[in-house]
Amino acid sequence: MSLELLEGSEAIARAMISAGCRFFAGYPMTPFTEVLEGMAEHLPDVGGVCVNAESELEAVGMAWGAAAGGVRAATGSVGQGLSLMQESIAELCFARVPMVVLNMARGQGDYYQATRGGGHGDYRTIVLAPADLTEAVELVQLAFHLADKFRNPVMFMGDYYLAHVVEAVDTGPRLFPPLGPKDWALDGSTSGTGKARIVSPIMPTKRDAEVFIEYGDYLEGMSGRMAELVAGVDPLYEQGGCEDAEYVVVAYGTPGRIVRYVVEKMRRDGVKVGFFRPVTLYPFPAEALVAATRSARAVGVYELNAGQMIDDVRLSLSDRPITFIGGISFDDSGFGIAPELTPAKVEQRIIKAMAQARAEMAASAEMAV
Repeated sequence: MSLELLEGSEAIARAMISAGCRFFAGYPMTPFTEVLEGMAEHLPDVGGVCVNAESELEAVGMAWGAAAGGVRAATGSVGQGLSLMQESIAELCFARVPMVVLNMARGQGDYYQATRGGGHGDYRTIVLAPADLTEAVELVQLAFHLADKFRNPVMFMGDYYLAHVVEAVDTGPRLFPPLGPKDWALDGSTSGTGKARIVSPIMPTKRDAEVFIEYGDYLEGMSGRMAELVAGVDPLYEQGGCEDAEYVVVAYGTPGRIVRYVVEKMRRDGVKVGFFRPVTLYPFPAEALVAATRSARAVGVYELNAGQMIDDVRLSLSDRPITFIGGISFDDSGFGIAPELTPAKVEQRIIKAMAQARAEMAASAEMAV
């Protein structure tokens, strides 16, 4: 194990290279820019290619070409840039092309975009959301493994904090179970044979194939892909203090790290509160959340947005009050440095929400009598 003191963007770039990424394309938008710079610096050292594209549209198209050829490829941006890539991300899912897509988000307003997508048709991407740099190095490498395993794009959800925090991390390669050869890839080996492979979002075979599948039939055949992801991807999560908690706070990403710290402090002070942090945002760890909140009388959701992940929490839990205790918080730059994301302010919100939940429950009990 070799630890180095690295800034987040540098560590993520090195970890992607350790995972075998050999093509990366992107258009500069902070805090994604810093990852792009890291890939531009280090990818050529291993024979890889990094392209500063003219736009997000060109970037995802270049990465698609490399990935269709069997190369481990990635692209990314912030949420605004990823809005331009949504058609391509949807088509990548239909064409079954594995790719890693980074969202170095500004705040947490991109949860819907990542977990529901803004493209067309029935598709989902696997979504991974680390809370610190050590976890980020692990998850970005897992992202390439899952993308190849399921032949599906995987979204890596970072943020401004993750891009700029400095931690001691090991960015060396992680070991995963071996995968089969990419016998679907357009590597040139079947060109000119009359039976050339095809990678397409509208058909799995060429029109002159012995058995040709029409577009509508192909789309119907792809309808089980989301169920395949839900069944095949083990949801990742972290929880603490939930065994006897009266109140559980759900949060992800960097805010999840702050909530964890606050909850641990409150528990040392004797407050029966717990935390739950989904790491895979899709598939969402619903069963684990149900188990973690069995003793809780109420659940709070902390996000740096107007309330998005709370929908998945409500879909998972229907038998107890669920309240939103987060909110939109940006500094003047809009890059995602949230003035409200401090331990003291998070603790105040939790205390207020717990008091409100107790009052509501007492009022309900009084009315029942």
